[in-house]
Amino acid sequence: MSSRSVLMLCAGVLGASLVAPAALAEPGGCLKYGAVGGVGGHLAHHGVLGAVGGCATGMYVRHEYRKEARQKAALWDQEHPGDKRSYANKAAAYDAEHNTQPGQMNAAPAPAGQAPAHSM
Repeated sequence: MSSRSVLMLCAGVLGASLVAPAALAEPGGCLKYGAVGGVGGHLAHHGVLGAVGGCATGMYVRHEYRKEARQKAALWDQEHPGDKRSYANKAAAYDAEHNTQPGQMNAAPAPAGQAPAHSM
């Protein structure tokens, strides 16, 4: 493989990685993680194995993200009965109201000397 083709491959992967996060709001997925695993596997001379491992990891990460979003949507439904939005929108509203981020169920502790942002 010539240095020009390696450079073009790296540029393509970099370009895809810059576009992919903007296209989807959810983390993970077989395509994103599979591509990264395939490149990593290629460097270790196990491209297919790396792609399969990356795909499996991406599917697991997305499953965990969606499971947490469903939990947050259920908590949102307890606080706001009758809301007809999708579970993803409810999870985003829960994050905004409770100062949490995707990937954490509880609000981050306030820095020392500051009162919490939301108290009940």
